[in-house]
Amino acid sequence: MLIWGGHTMTVLLETNNIHTYIEQYHILQGVSFQAKQGEVSVLLGRNGAGKTTTLRTIMGLNPAREGKILFKGEDITQNETYEISNKKIGYVPEDQSIFQGLTVEENIRVAMRKEDDATLARQEYILNLFPDLKKYWKKDGGYLSGGQKQMLAMARAFVNEAELLLIDEPSKGLAPIVIEKVIEAMEEMKKETTIILVEQNFYMASQVGDTYTLIDDGKTVQSGLMKELIRDSELQNKYLGIG
Repeated sequence: MLIWGGHTMTVLLETNNIHTYIEQYHILQGVSFQAKQGEVSVLLGRNGAGKTTTLRTIMGLNPAREGKILFKGEDITQNETYEISNKKIGYVPEDQSIFQGLTVEENIRVAMRKEDDATLARQEYILNLFPDLKKYWKKDGGYLSGGQKQMLAMARAFVNEAELLLIDEPSKGLAPIVIEKVIEAMEEMKKETTIILVEQNFYMASQVGDTYTLIDDGKTVQSGLMKELIRDSELQNKYLGIG
């Protein structure tokens, strides 16, 4: 348990000083943060800071060589990706990873672990969240716009019961009007699950984020409440280049 701002929060996921290498390159050099249940925790930093690698390390795709990753208090640092996924952790990579040749319906059905009443109810919930997906239900994924593909990628991760969703740069390449739709959807999703979000668009991050962690050169430099970062233009300028 964690007391933050007078509220008692359950820490769902914690990374403790994780170090990750990709081939000979030492990408993460000490990333530590906590994601609290029912919140959106945003990882921020410049391009190449290590944000995407942090998500991939949590998912076991680029395993940590040092440090620990705890999910609900259990050490998952050396778990295989399928084992991590089975713990109800969903992942939306930045390249959207949808099947272009399958319809929207087929994309979602392929992602389902089981077709029980609860999953079908979540599917209905998602289609209300993303009406475009209902509209193009029988259209191939390749037919969709960039924003619709992003919605489909999020729907695929959310259709299974996820206690934690890792979402990598959902606003990338999207028009401002579409970003607003994604913000609205994430506000709704947050009522159902905990989210760790990597996002370059500070406006979007500030709209949906409860807490933030700044990563610079593969290291955590600061964490806190998003409302504090919104007021701190000096910190924004130093680590995000917003001035």
